[in-house]
Formats: sequence, C-alpha cells, structure tokens
Amino acid sequence: MTLVDAHQHFWRLSRGDYAWLTSGLGALYRDFEPADLASLLVQRNIDATVLVQAAATEAETRFLFDLADKHAFIKGVVGWTDFAAPAAARRIAALVEAGRGKLRGLRPMIQDLADPQWVSRRELDAAFVAMIEHDLAFDALVRPQHFPALLVRLRRHPRLRAVIDHAGKPDIAQGEYEAWARQLETLAAESNANCKLSGLLTEARTGAAMEDLAPYVEHIFHCFGGGRVIWGSDWPVLTLASGYAAWFDMARDLVARCARGHESAVFGGTATRIYRLEYQSFEGERTT
Repeated sequence: MTLVDAHQHFWRLSRGDYAWLTSGLGALYRDFEPADLASLLVQRNIDATVLVQAAATEAETRFLFDLADKHAFIKGVVGWTDFAAPAAARRIAALVEAGRGKLRGLRPMIQDLADPQWVSRRELDAAFVAMIEHDLAFDALVRPQHFPALLVRLRRHPRLRAVIDHAGKPDIAQGEYEAWARQLETLAAESNANCKLSGLLTEARTGAAMEDLAPYVEHIFHCFGGGRVIWGSDWPVLTLASGYAAWFDMARDLVARCARGHESAVFGGTATRIYRLEYQSFEGERTT
C-alpha cells in the first residue's frame, strides 16, 4: 500500500509573507523545511506528500515548487492565487506552467476572510472554471459557518474535484458537534466533495485522545464513506497538539474502528486519485 500524507506545510520565516504566523504561536514560529520532515516520513514509511500553501501569495507557491523540484517525496503542491482577480484564469494558467507538473490544486484561505459568503461570489466563477480546465483540485479551508456558501459553489461546478480541509474544523474543544455534523452531512450528500482526516487534534482540548475524536471521525465516515476520506498530518501545525507518529498511529486506529477495509483508500488511494499523484522516484530519497 502506498502511503500518502495529503496535507503538510513548509515555511521559511525570512520570506515574510505568512500573515498569520506570529511569535505568539510559540513552537510554530520557526522555519520548517524538508529536512525536518524527512525522518518522520521514514518512521511511518510514508511514500509521498502533498505540500499545501501557508501564505496568501503566488510567490510562496513558487517557493513550494522549488522545494518540490528538490525533494522527491513532495509529489504535489496545493498553491494559492487571487481567485477574485480580473485575470484569475490567466494567473492560474501561469502557475500551472511554472509548476511544471507539480501544481495539483489551489487553496484560497477562506477561513481568514471576513465574508462567510465569499466562496459563493459570482466574480470567482472564472477561477473555478479555470481550475476545472487545468484539472486542479480545490482545497476548501473552511469552518462550519462557510458550509452553506461552499455548497453553493460545489453545486455550481459539479465537475470540480473538491476536498474539505480538516473536516471543516469543528470546535472539538468546546464540544461543537450538532450543527457541524448536520451541515457536513448535507455537503457530503449534495456534492462530490472529499474530506480530509486532518487537523482534528489541534481543534480538540490539550491532551485529547482517540475517544475525544471518535464521534467526529465516525460521522466523517458516515457522511463520506471510505472512498472519499483522505488522511493528512497537517504537520507542522500538528506539533501544537501531538507528534507525527502519534497522530498517524491514532488515525490508523480510528480508521480501523470506523472504516475497516478502507485503509488503502484513506491513506493513499484517494489522495492519489484526487491530486493526480505519481510516485516513480521517491524510494531512492527515502532510504538515504
């Protein structure tokens, strides 16, 4: 079974465009680069990763392309562009060209935008049409208040391959469940969206264990089944709550409990399909 971490980040503070990343975030306020992750991948035999943007700039996306060119385990990049720009379609085409096959998706940072209806705005239509034309996936970084607008967008583009990051970030620490669960079920039933099994530990209370997450994970699989759920680490944000190996092992146990028989899809197969991944050259790097 090919193992894929479908959601991880790198950043270099000196680049200066991570608006959300401040010294108040403590352990996250330092550089995180491929050498920091490589040994963690080896520990759990992870074959490939999808590198996801962390800054709302095209310059950072090009920085991620450079990292992907140098490190074979990075099999795809989910980048950023201004979806509302008048030239959005041309900008997406330019990023596809610059990525030389590495650009697999785009992610506007919807959770940070003031308007909860932003993703449904008509002026964004051209960007989403361009994504479909270039066979790119859409990573939806949303919270539950964005679900209704997201559903409007997904209904508008039934051919769009979409992934809901971090299961929509329910506030597990505060016991938020009913509204999140109801709306997530609607999204799953009325669209073709996939859902990432990632980011849940950092939404939970400090020291959260498997039983704290189990009701949420059970509902994710109830909604999406075993074929539309994708595992990701959300490293290094994960380090605020747990270690890489500990989260991977917990996720394996949760999937065995909630979706036995679907491990291959959750931990690699669905990510490979959604992000159009290829694997030819990773083994040589991973074993050095």
